Amino acid sequence: MDNAKLQQFVGKMLGDLGGAASVPLVRMGDTLGLYRILYTHGPMTCAQLAQQAKVHERYLLEWLSHQAASDYLAYDPDSGQFSLPPEQAMVFAVEDSPVYMMGAFDLMAAQTEVQPKVQERFKNGGGFAWGDQASCLFCATARFFRPGYQNNLLSQWLPALDGVVAKLKAGADVADVGCGHGWSTVLMAKAFPNSRFVGYDYHDGSIVDARKHAEAHGVAGNTRFEVATAKEIPDAAFDLVAFFDCLHDMGDPAGVASQVRRSLKPDGTWLVVEPMAGDRLEDNLNPVGRLFYAASTMLCVPTSLAQEVGAAFGAQAGEAKLRGAITAGGFGSVRRATETPFNMILEARL
Repeated sequence: MDNAKLQQFVGKMLGDLGGAASVPLVRMGDTLGLYRILYTHGPMTCAQLAQQAKVHERYLLEWLSHQAASDYLAYDPDSGQFSLPPEQAMVFAVEDSPVYMMGAFDLMAAQTEVQPKVQERFKNGGGFAWGDQASCLFCATARFFRPGYQNNLLSQWLPALDGVVAKLKAGADVADVGCGHGWSTVLMAKAFPNSRFVGYDYHDGSIVDARKHAEAHGVAGNTRFEVATAKEIPDAAFDLVAFFDCLHDMGDPAGVASQVRRSLKPDGTWLVVEPMAGDRLEDNLNPVGRLFYAASTMLCVPTSLAQEVGAAFGAQAGEAKLRGAITAGGFGSVRRATETPFNMILEARL
């Protein structure tokens, strides 16, 4: 045994444990409005922040000390003030920031909650449905993906598709399949009021929230949401079908691809947004792959195994496997239209 390597690994574990221990504290800071207050008001002492946030000062001091030790907040020993640096604010306080990560912390909590269910499935190989997941998972998922959609969908992803933006401006029929709480649908509907949008998801609770979001954001006139699986969307109905981070969760991706092909008009487009991944395990042994494999173990694979076929692609399926399912469904053309550090954006056409 190499003692230097051992000590290096122990140091890594301390970092990992520190990150895991931070999850409930970060979520409390968000729920209690502590990050937002510091972002709005600037540096504050513990007493000042406690008064502003209406929390107990002794609890707050311990929380602030942890945040400073984590480099989440800055601390000035001369003034006794804590502050939220602008870079950290992009992660904790600015909801439209491309690196806003509060949804990710919520997802970590949801994954911990479902550990007993996943652990049991390790023994019997079964799955469990999306609707049976942790109570906070659905809101956490919507919150996690929203910044990516907010910062990429209209500015990069749709313009990368051949002729799609022109169709949307003129007036097109669009299906957002696996829409969850409907943030992607709402963004498109607001940007293209001449088009008609329908969001589909097989989780009833998510559709209820999606309808509320459509009303709140003024797009109920050209948007509707329906409870349906991907195989239940109508034939020959759409100019654009969009799948955002959901194809790998489906039990039968190739069968779903066949239905999408039937649902498209002859010159229609299928937009498939999936987590960034290489085709080999060794391509994904990095910080992004680490997070996606964890989510895949706890959420994606169990969800797929609970459905027909149970292909269980997982969140790190890679382009080759995705392309194989898409072409098996009858699509003649598949290309990577664009990408981000976290997503690959595929365009499939008949």
